[in-house]
Amino acid sequence: MNKGYAAFCDADRQFYDAPHTLAADDDGTARLYEAAGREAPAGWQRHQSGDWLAYRPLASELPPQGWKIHVSARLDNAEKILAQVWDYCVPRDIAFKFVPSRYLLHRRNAKYADRAASGKFITVYPVDDAQCRTICEDLDAVLGGEPGPYILSDLRWGAGPVHVRYGSFTERNCRDEHGDVRPAIEDADGRLVPDRREPAFHVPPWITLPDFLRPHLRARSATTTTDIPYVIERALHFSNGGGVYAARDERTGRKVVLKEARPHAGLAADGADAVTRLVREKEALDRLSGLPCTPEVLDWFTLGDHTFLALDYIEGRPLNTFFARRHPLIEEDPDPQELAAYTAWALRIHGLVERAVDAVHSRGVAFNDLHLFNIMVSDNESSVVLLDFEAAAGAEEGRRQVIANPGFVAPADRRGTDVDRYALACLRIALFLPLTSLFAVDRTKAAHLANIVAEHFPVDRAFLDEAVEEITRGLPAPDLGVTGPPFDAPRRAGGSNDPPAAGGFDGPPPRHEAGPPHDRPAPGARSRPARGPYDYLPVQPGDWPRSRDSMADAIRASASLDRDDRCVPGDIAQFASPAGGSCFAHGAAGVLYALAETGCGRWPEAEEWLLRAVRTPAPGTPLGFYDGLSGIAWTLDRLGHHAPARVLVDLVLAQDWDGMAPDLHGGLAGIGLALDALAASTGDTTLRAASLRCGRLVAERTASTAATRTGLLYGASGAALLLVRLYERTGDPELLDLAADALRHDLDRCVRGARGALQVDEGWRTMPYLGAGSVGIGMVLDDWLAHGTDVQFGEARDGIVRAAQAKFYAQPGLFRGAAGMVLHLSRTNATGPGTTADDVARQIGVLSWHALPYEGRLAFPGEQMMRLSMDLGTGTAGCLLALGAALHDAPVHLPFLPPPPAAPAAPRTGP
Repeated sequence: MNKGYAAFCDADRQFYDAPHTLAADDDGTARLYEAAGREAPAGWQRHQSGDWLAYRPLASELPPQGWKIHVSARLDNAEKILAQVWDYCVPRDIAFKFVPSRYLLHRRNAKYADRAASGKFITVYPVDDAQCRTICEDLDAVLGGEPGPYILSDLRWGAGPVHVRYGSFTERNCRDEHGDVRPAIEDADGRLVPDRREPAFHVPPWITLPDFLRPHLRARSATTTTDIPYVIERALHFSNGGGVYAARDERTGRKVVLKEARPHAGLAADGADAVTRLVREKEALDRLSGLPCTPEVLDWFTLGDHTFLALDYIEGRPLNTFFARRHPLIEEDPDPQELAAYTAWALRIHGLVERAVDAVHSRGVAFNDLHLFNIMVSDNESSVVLLDFEAAAGAEEGRRQVIANPGFVAPADRRGTDVDRYALACLRIALFLPLTSLFAVDRTKAAHLANIVAEHFPVDRAFLDEAVEEITRGLPAPDLGVTGPPFDAPRRAGGSNDPPAAGGFDGPPPRHEAGPPHDRPAPGARSRPARGPYDYLPVQPGDWPRSRDSMADAIRASASLDRDDRCVPGDIAQFASPAGGSCFAHGAAGVLYALAETGCGRWPEAEEWLLRAVRTPAPGTPLGFYDGLSGIAWTLDRLGHHAPARVLVDLVLAQDWDGMAPDLHGGLAGIGLALDALAASTGDTTLRAASLRCGRLVAERTASTAATRTGLLYGASGAALLLVRLYERTGDPELLDLAADALRHDLDRCVRGARGALQVDEGWRTMPYLGAGSVGIGMVLDDWLAHGTDVQFGEARDGIVRAAQAKFYAQPGLFRGAAGMVLHLSRTNATGPGTTADDVARQIGVLSWHALPYEGRLAFPGEQMMRLSMDLGTGTAGCLLALGAALHDAPVHLPFLPPPPAAPAAPRTGP
C-alpha cells in the first residue's frame, strides 16, 4: 500500500485530487490563515504553487541556491507564528512562502506524510550566509520556545521552531543516476545534480558548513542510543510520527519492540500527535495486561525529546502475508479441495480474531484500528495477537476512528466498539477478496463482493450476509428501479460525505493491419448477460459495445474542462509534474487515444483542452512518451493536430538527452518510438535520424548500466521494443540481436512459481503485471519471436501466459492490474492453455470484480482503489483499451504494440 494516496482522498468523494484544491469554505475544514487572504504589499509579488503561497519583493534578487530557513508550527500556534514571520520579513524585504491553511498544515504533519517535507510551514529565503545567520538569530528571538515538529531534513536552530537546510531556491531539474527527473542544485563545477530531499540532514560535499551552524550540529549529534539499555537491531517501520524497531534488551537478552514517538508530528484526524497516541497505546495495553492476544508493556522512556515504548516482541507473521502463500485464487483453476481448505482456514482465523476483539472489549477497550496488517498470526497458526493500539480508547468514550487502513475505514456513525464490529465485518470479506478499500467509494460494493465470494468459496451465506448488513448499515435501501449505487451522493469539492480521517490511512500514423490473435472472441459472439431488477453494475464489462459506451460516457461525465491542471481525473501522478494532467499515462492524451481506438469517436472539447495545456510547456516538463511531451505530440499528430504536434517534437529534439534513462515510460526508448512513428507518417528524415540516434543511445545505456528496474515501462524490455521496431524499419540484424540481449537482461530478473508461472522477482514479492512485471516482457517477447527463434524466449513466453491467468489480481489497472492480463492474453500469438476465447472471457469476468458504478455508468478504481480513476495507466481508460483488445471489431492495442504476426517472418536463431 502506498500511503501517499491518502492525502489525495479528502478533496473529492470519488476521485483523487490535490489537497490544495479542497474548497476553503467546506465546513471550515480548509479555512485559510488570515495572512493568506492578504494582497501582496506594494512592490511585492504573490504566487500560489500547489500547497505553497509565496510572497517575494520584486526588487530583491535571490541566488539560485543556498542556506534556506524553515519554520515549523503546531496547529494551535501556526497562525500566531505566521503573523510574526510576516511582520519580520515584509519590512525587511525578505522573500518567504508558507502553507496557507490549517488543513494543509495538518496534512503536511500527518502520520503518513512525506517525512522529508514534514513540519515545513514557512520557508524564508536569505540572500547570503550572513543574512541567513541574522534571520535565524532574529526569528529565534521572536519565536524561540514556540513548539513545533522537528524537521528531519534540516538542522534545528536551538530548540526550534527555526530550522536550516542547504538547497535550491529556484525551480531547476536534472536527472538522477536512474534517469529520473529530480529537483537540482549546482555543484562546485557548475553541473546540476539532484538536490537531496531526504528525512536526514545533509550537507552537499562541496559546501562547507558555516561556523554559525556548527554548535547546532553538535547539539544534534549529542543524543545517541548508547544511553539506553537496548540494542536496536533493525527498523521494522517508519512513519512521520517515528519508527518501530526490533531490539534486544542488553540486561536480559530478551527480544523487544521499541516504538518511537516524535512530539508534534504524525498527526491523526483528531490532531493528536505521535506522543499523545503512544500514551494512549500504553494506557490501553496496561488495561489489557495479561490477555494472550495483546502485547505486554515492558518499558517507557524518553531519549532526547522522543518518547519510546518497549513491548513484547511477538513472533509470527502479519495476516496480510498469508495471501500470497495460501490464497487459492492466485492460481488459474484452483481445485475444489483447495477452495474448501482455504475456506476452513479463513473461518478459523476470523474466529480467532473475533475472540481476540471480544477479549479486548471485555476490558472496556475499543481497538479502533483493526486490519490485516495489525493482526499477528502465530507460526503454528493457532493464535493471533492484535498490534498497534495507538488509536485505542475506552469503549465508554464512544470515540470515532482517527487512524484507519483504507480497506477498514469505518463510517462516521460508528463509534467505540462499533468501529471494531465494522472492521470485523470487512475482514469477513477481505479474507476471501481483499478489495474492501473499494468501500471508501461505495459501501454497497460489499454485497457485490459477497456474491463473488459465495460463487467461488464454499462459505455459509449467512456469514457473508451478516457482514454486508453491518457494512451497509445506515445506508438507504436500494431503489430497485435504477442501476447505479442507490446511495451515491453527488460529487462535491469538499471531500467525502463522511468527514475524512485526516492523516489516518495506515497506510495518425498508419495503423498496423493484422488479423485477430489466436482465438480472439468474435464481436457480438457473447450473449448479453441477464439483468435482475437490481444489478450492481450498470453493464457487465464483457457486454461489448454497451460496456464501451458506458465507460466512454463515464469518462466524459467526469471531465473538468475548466481546470488548468487536469481535464480527466486520474492518478495522483497528475499533480507530480507540469505534464501530469496532459500526459499519455495519466492525462488527457492517453484518454483520447483509448476513446479513439475503441470506436468511441472524437472528443473535441478535450482535444482543445489538451492543445491549450501544452501551448507553452512549463519549465521541467518531462520529455518522455508516457509522462511527457513526446507522447502528447504523438497523440496530437494521430488526432490530426499536426502543427502543434511538430512544435512539441521540436522542443523534444532541442533538449539535452544526456543522462536520460533508456526506458519506455519517460526515457529514450519512448522518445525514439514516437519519433520513428512520426517519421513514418510525415516522411521527415530528420525525425528518422533522431529515432535511430535514440536506438544507439538506448542500446549503449541498456548494456552499460545496471538497471534497478525491470519490465516494459521502466526496464530493458522497453528498450528492446524500440530496437525491434527499428529492426523492422531498417532490416539491420544487429538491432534484433541487441533487442534479444535487452530481453535476456529482464528475464534474468524473473523466477518461476510452483506451477510454472514466470514473474519478475522484486526480492520481497513477484510481479506479473504489464508495466513492471513479466506480462510486459511477454509482449515484447511476442514481437521478437515474430522475427526469430529462441528456446529460452519461447519457454519464457509460455510461463508468462500462465502468470496472466490467475483468478485474482489486487487491482484492475492496465499497468498494475487485471486489465493488463486481458490485454496480453488478447494480443499474444502464443497458443495453448490460457489463450483461448474462454480464457480471455474468464479474465474479463475477473476484471468486473473491481468495477464500480459512476453516475449510472461503468467505471474502475485507480491505484490503491480508494478513488475512481479515468486515466489510461491506472483507471477506466486503460480498462476500456484492454476490453477493446479482446472484444472490438478492429485490433486495439497500446502504442507500438500492435498484434504480432502468428509466425516468424524472417527466422533468426538467437545465440
